[in-house]
Amino acid sequence: MRISLSIVGLNTGGPAPVDALVSTVAELRNEGFRRVWMAQLPYDADLPIALGIALREVDGIELGSGVIPIQVQHPMQLAQRALTLSLIGGGRFLLGIGMSHQMFVEGVWGLPWDRPVRQMREYLDCLQPLLAGRPADATGDFWTTRGALQIPDAPAPDVYLAALGPQMLRLAGRRSAGTLTWMTGPKTLAEHVAPTLRDAAEEAGRDRNDVKVAASLPVSVTDDIDGARRQAAEQFAIYGTLPSYRAMLDREGYAGPEDAAIIGDEETVSARLDELRAAGVDEMTASVFDASPEVRARTGALLLSQDS
Repeated sequence: MRISLSIVGLNTGGPAPVDALVSTVAELRNEGFRRVWMAQLPYDADLPIALGIALREVDGIELGSGVIPIQVQHPMQLAQRALTLSLIGGGRFLLGIGMSHQMFVEGVWGLPWDRPVRQMREYLDCLQPLLAGRPADATGDFWTTRGALQIPDAPAPDVYLAALGPQMLRLAGRRSAGTLTWMTGPKTLAEHVAPTLRDAAEEAGRDRNDVKVAASLPVSVTDDIDGARRQAAEQFAIYGTLPSYRAMLDREGYAGPEDAAIIGDEETVSARLDELRAAGVDEMTASVFDASPEVRARTGALLLSQDS
């Protein structure tokens, strides 16, 4: 199981968040991490621009968007950005996309949330031909794209879908490189996510192993279990209220995000990672959340020892 890292948003606490990102990515590369995923938050700086700078400044590590919401940019614009990032990084960019959440889509952007699977299917109809270097000719209820791009020599990035519900998972299995999950435990991954995704791939004539499950969870290697749980409960509280993640927590029998978090000493965390392997997870994307530098270093060392 590959071990990668997840960074939720740019650190805007200092005067130069993009410089800080470049420094962080370089440090992680030097420590031995091979891939980092970053989320586009609704109120944050533009992720593709920041990733482009990081890809230009730091070689030897892959960067992915985990994820970019589709509603706020046209498929052709996103294809332009994704191919440009792939060109800058020499194929080291991965494109993760998703539907965001109803409270942001309707409440902040004033856009329709209805028929999310249909919206994503139409988006892929427009996006994927362009990423593959072909013209797009797709007319839909939500998304329409006609035309081609001229970005020669840009490798087509793998496309991952944020998918938790059965219909979106089936779409991911048929059409994408895999799924990116968050706050989803091993039982749900083993019984729901992995089989739904891979059955759909097989039904579409693909090899079951062609689609990947990338599961993201908070991780802390520490002896202060209660303290880490309090931090997780505070930092990730919103995910216990958003319907899609709440459904995954309920399915697993977790009261809140602090139960989904992987917390404990090296032996405990290693055992939890083994659970994910057994659940069919191809890539564990760790969100290292503890504020303590010592705990963060200890967590990073354990994660690197588990990477394969």
